Amino acid sequence: MSELNVTITESAQEYLKELLAKQDCEGIAIRMFVSNPGTPSAETCIAYCRPGEEEPEDVMIEMNGLKAYFEGRSVPYLDDARVDYSSDKMGGQLTIRAPNSRMPKITDDSPIEDRINYVLFNEVNPSLAAHGGQVSLVEVTEDKFAILKFGGGCQGCGMVDMTLKEGVEKTLKEKIPELAGVKDITDHTDKSQAYY
Repeated sequence: MSELNVTITESAQEYLKELLAKQDCEGIAIRMFVSNPGTPSAETCIAYCRPGEEEPEDVMIEMNGLKAYFEGRSVPYLDDARVDYSSDKMGGQLTIRAPNSRMPKITDDSPIEDRINYVLFNEVNPSLAAHGGQVSLVEVTEDKFAILKFGGGCQGCGMVDMTLKEGVEKTLKEKIPELAGVKDITDHTDKSQAYY
């Protein structure tokens, strides 16, 4: 479990405590997580967390009477995150900055999904972008196959099998030796966006 390094400023703590007090729910807390972590569409979210809604792998921190849960899977992506509240004439604004939400610090101990996403977004997608395409991870099967989905110009492209085996699979297996291979679930009969 990596160390949690999130700053919630005093003004943000006060603001969040006020919001929780209005919910009229004993023991309500906040829960912070990253949706689509490690991808360009990553979003850092803060939600209400009623008693019982927290997950077993969540990390809980209590600060000045504010109870905050952090999704276990999101912890590496929340590294160096900062939550602040600044009041202004319009009432005020809560800001969340999470510089590592799109690209966390990946180590050999990171979950295999995170390592695959890191390679896809740093090495594979930049070369596919030349053809208006991209590839994303759908899931990793129990037998260690990465299930991928191609989009943009790759969907419906006749060269995709070659790209998959020669490019994507080769790159991923070099970086992540325990990976058995890759499988494509894209519907390539739809050629509306195809590059070729």
